[in-house]
Amino acid sequence: MMSKAFKKTVISGLTLAMVLGGSTAAFADGKGKGHDKDKDRDRDNRDKIEKKVDFDKDVNINIKLTFDDLKGKDVEWAQRYIASLASKRVFEGYEDGTFQPRKTISRIEAITAAVRLMGLRDQAESADAKAANLNFKDADKLKQKYPWATGYVSVALQNDLFTETDDMIQPEKEADRLWATTLLVKAMKLQNEAKAKMNAKLPFRDADKISAGSVGYVAVAIEKNLIDGYEDNTFRPNKPVTRAELAALLDRTGSQLPDRASVKGTVNGTLNNNLLPVKLQNNEVLNVELDSNVFVFRSGSRVAPGDLRTGDQVLIRTYGGKAIYVEVLNTTNDPQQQTDFTVTGTLNSYTLNSKGGLATVSINQNVNGGGVQTAVYSIASEVYISGDVSQLTAGRTLELRGKNQLVHTIIIR
Repeated sequence: MMSKAFKKTVISGLTLAMVLGGSTAAFADGKGKGHDKDKDRDRDNRDKIEKKVDFDKDVNINIKLTFDDLKGKDVEWAQRYIASLASKRVFEGYEDGTFQPRKTISRIEAITAAVRLMGLRDQAESADAKAANLNFKDADKLKQKYPWATGYVSVALQNDLFTETDDMIQPEKEADRLWATTLLVKAMKLQNEAKAKMNAKLPFRDADKISAGSVGYVAVAIEKNLIDGYEDNTFRPNKPVTRAELAALLDRTGSQLPDRASVKGTVNGTLNNNLLPVKLQNNEVLNVELDSNVFVFRSGSRVAPGDLRTGDQVLIRTYGGKAIYVEVLNTTNDPQQQTDFTVTGTLNSYTLNSKGGLATVSINQNVNGGGVQTAVYSIASEVYISGDVSQLTAGRTLELRGKNQLVHTIIIR
């Protein structure tokens, strides 16, 4: 479970790319001993999936997906996000085997994470990027204390992750929620959408604490399901972000960026001899070998590989020819995976509550065979509406997002 302080806030997607320190080896390089004849016969299948997955083949790279200090309900909820990003080499822990999830994150660490999440790690670590001239007032301090980060700042500049008025990097300054939100929307290249939403009315009680020039970025982050408010309907823009929180924020952002490091498919049979049959989206069936330490995430927690079921829709990341991370995305047999929903249709009608707010919305949806069905949805008391409310008229296309049959976001198309 996530802590109440960040229960609804998690922006998933940019999980933090920590380049500070290495980590102990966690996975084999795919050339280990003990392959039996059955596995050898499936070598072609593994070769196929490796070609589909753009993973790093440098066997000297150590990957660690679990950390010794991810214990306690206030941080255990972040385990999946941290493992997911670690499997893509977006972030690493510390040499002592810890992740320090409760520690607040610095701006230079968050910038590094954003650049890596965008797939620009090699460019940031190139000789040209490291030798770049930085015209910030504190550039010399950065090069002295964080020489490894020069290339990341250079690439961040090239990709508009800084504003035109930024004259300092402030690498050691804590990254707060508003700054991190803006950074991630920029990493998704959604600046133009953010500028178009600068006049949006945000649903938070403390919306007046969000600067006018940042409103559009927060509005886009909400619309893209990156962030939400706290249970008391506040955003808390100045609250520092912890490493665990940023891990979740990064992962949600990364889920909406191109991901050449993974494949998606459907489990096509039972796990046998450590081989998992998976039908890819092109209907090709591959037997994917699981690493002995594979991280399998399902219904909010890590589970044993044997808990994977036929029909599960999965995302798989490999390293050294073996699957090191498997996430169950959806399954008809798993109610917990069906709590969130998104539906699209045209407005039929709506009702208001005693306070004049929306109580229910009825929409018409197209169904297979060319027919139309009408569905009525209840609206949460604190609903976020994106778009011109005056256009909430019959026939208007709407996208409804909610949880447990209660709509919390309405997007007017």
